[in-house]
Amino acid sequence: MQTESIHTVRESRSEYSEICLPNDANMLGNMLGGHVMHLVDLCGAIAGMRHARSAVVTVAIDQMTFLHPIHIGELVMLKSQVNRVFRTSMEVGVKVLVENLYTGEIRHTSSAYLTFVALDSAGHRLVLPPIYPDTEEDRRRYEEAATRRAHRLANKNKPRE
Repeated sequence: MQTESIHTVRESRSEYSEICLPNDANMLGNMLGGHVMHLVDLCGAIAGMRHARSAVVTVAIDQMTFLHPIHIGELVMLKSQVNRVFRTSMEVGVKVLVENLYTGEIRHTSSAYLTFVALDSAGHRLVLPPIYPDTEEDRRRYEEAATRRAHRLANKNKPRE
């Protein structure tokens, strides 16, 4: 008899970094918001794939607010983890930090929560293994993810203005 292994939040954690180059920036020398969103999606997918051990696709992203601009030459650092699993979907949290490589100053620039589903080779949703939050901070995020999901589902079919 094969027993199901325990999947912890820690095992899903991922980091991704890149330097903001001129090609990634607008006319003011700030990283394009769409590029930041692309990086968030990429880093979130890595955490999701680490948990599911299969391909994942983005189903939803909660709002993103840009707290500080990311300037050309600064290091963008993203951190992600699976916060909670809901049968065939999972919430992944992504935090974006920026470091000025000359001064060492690090600022939090944005955060987002994304919903991913894992797909098999035929494109069908997979039932995901549960995730175990093994720290107090992970347990807090686990509980808050349920609240966010309830809010997303309640607003899913509301008409938009």
